[in-house]
Amino acid sequence: MKYILGSLFYLWKLYIGLAFAITLLIFYPVLLFFIYNESLKPHTFKVNILWSRCMRILCFYAVEKSGEESIAEGPFVLVANHSSYLDIFLLYSILPHHKFLFMGKSEILKYPLVKTFFKKLNIPVDRSSSIKSAKAFIQARKEIQKDWSIVIFPEGGIPDSAPELAPFKNGAFQLAKSAKCPILPITFINNYYLFSDPDLFFNPAMPGLVKVHVHPIIKQEEVMSNDIEETKEKTYQLIGSYLPQKNH
Repeated sequence: MKYILGSLFYLWKLYIGLAFAITLLIFYPVLLFFIYNESLKPHTFKVNILWSRCMRILCFYAVEKSGEESIAEGPFVLVANHSSYLDIFLLYSILPHHKFLFMGKSEILKYPLVKTFFKKLNIPVDRSSSIKSAKAFIQARKEIQKDWSIVIFPEGGIPDSAPELAPFKNGAFQLAKSAKCPILPITFINNYYLFSDPDLFFNPAMPGLVKVHVHPIIKQEEVMSNDIEETKEKTYQLIGSYLPQKNH
């Protein structure tokens, strides 16, 4: 039974990968048209929302969002746990009224199709160089000034402990403090169980209901008055409070 389930999980992962590649190829020319013109850049977000909704339909993922009914106008630093690749492409249609950019590891640039629009539209961070990392945070502050929110997964990637939280890095909280903007914590409750690491044969992957909880915003005044460690710990506890414990 274990091997039958593993095979079914793996086939679903292959299907998701195929759906991702096909939809990306379809939307790629449209994204290219917009990202090379700064005045048209805001329209790329609408394209990504459409792409996200197409992926949800093709992959049979419905979304149940709980928490804040109305989110204050941005920009803000959006901080979320990261346990699945679903976190990324579903977020556009989960928060379609708040334009945002992802700030993530530069390793993603090794994928040819993803490289162009991620580098032009989002903010890659090269952690091997302190100078390049600093430049990425300067760019993020500039984008916040242009009313773009910034999405950061403070675990630094999908951790081996997923779906349990790994320790948070400081970057998201330093950015919020330096940019003087609020923090929006979000918990992806069960994405790990719907689409786990594609390299892990026996780990789960299936269609289903995506559950997301949007926490109350940590206001600008609180971000500025508390030190980074306090804000990081509060965010960690908020996000972790809605996560199921991993079965050992």
